[in-house]
Amino acid sequence: MSFEEAETIRERAEDFLRNARDLFDKGVYDLAAFNIEQYCQLILKYKLLVKTGTYPRTHSILRLIRELSKITREVETLLNDIVMLTKIEDAYIGSRYLPRRYERAEVEAMLRFVEERFRSVVENA
Repeated sequence: MSFEEAETIRERAEDFLRNARDLFDKGVYDLAAFNIEQYCQLILKYKLLVKTGTYPRTHSILRLIRELSKITREVETLLNDIVMLTKIEDAYIGSRYLPRRYERAEVEAMLRFVEERFRSVVENA
């Protein structure tokens, strides 16, 4: 994959995070949760692509973190927040296909975790 293609993935990830914040501010919590998940998934795939030239074809944030932590050990510290990561990973299905409504407080916690912890760990990997 070319540098341009990798940058497209990174830019798309950042767009998903920006969109998550906008949707949250508008009270559209289900789609905000989905956009948070998409950001996490894509930014991890971007990092793996830059470091290894490829990434696994999976939607699992936990699997992507485990793969990246084989290369960059500090990423493994994110697994200390496995409950939050699982909640975010579950948003891929829950926000799209299940008759589940996300609450403001839970999406706010997801967004805060991603903006304050997840993002900096992955960016510095």
